[in-house]
Amino acid sequence: MTEKLSRYRSKRDFSRTSEPAGNGPGRAGRRRFVIQKHDASSLHYDFRLEFGGVLVSWAVPKGLSTDPAQKRLAIQTEDHPRGYIDFEGVIPAGEYGAGTVMVWDSGTYRNLRARRGPDSRSMERSLDEGLIEVWLEGRKLRGGYALVRTRGGDRPQWLVIKMDDEAADARRNPVNTEPLSVKSGRDLRAIAEQEPGSD
Repeated sequence: MTEKLSRYRSKRDFSRTSEPAGNGPGRAGRRRFVIQKHDASSLHYDFRLEFGGVLVSWAVPKGLSTDPAQKRLAIQTEDHPRGYIDFEGVIPAGEYGAGTVMVWDSGTYRNLRARRGPDSRSMERSLDEGLIEVWLEGRKLRGGYALVRTRGGDRPQWLVIKMDDEAADARRNPVNTEPLSVKSGRDLRAIAEQEPGSD
């Protein structure tokens, strides 16, 4: 178990949950991201960027916006294993994060602060400095996004802001208008009814 994943593993009983325990193989080429819609104690979106051998993760209560004028709160959570990028299913009652998880959007990203290509140390420096700028190439979201840390501590708070570029659109609201999974085409109810772990 890597130190980065120790918090993740300590919160889960893998004999009860179908969440991935291990990291899974890495992939060469562009880094991946995922946004998972998570119907837990409160509905929110988990934004995860692959770097440093893990998925660095934030809980975004209102989801990401395509409007540069909207700043969305993002609370940094524990790093997740890379294998979590494809996880869609039900976390059983009594387990940490119990509820239904959907792959709402996924794709690749590039580091807008890197000088040359995908440099994981640059992403890690950006995380340490509290400013991450990435270009997403997802099925639902595209374009530049900035993450700005506003508070440190055990659960650092950030703002996630859409950059003002050609993909910005104040009229779009994909969180409301595009509710289905990009992995399975299902909504949260269908996932909850069809996946192991549901009651």
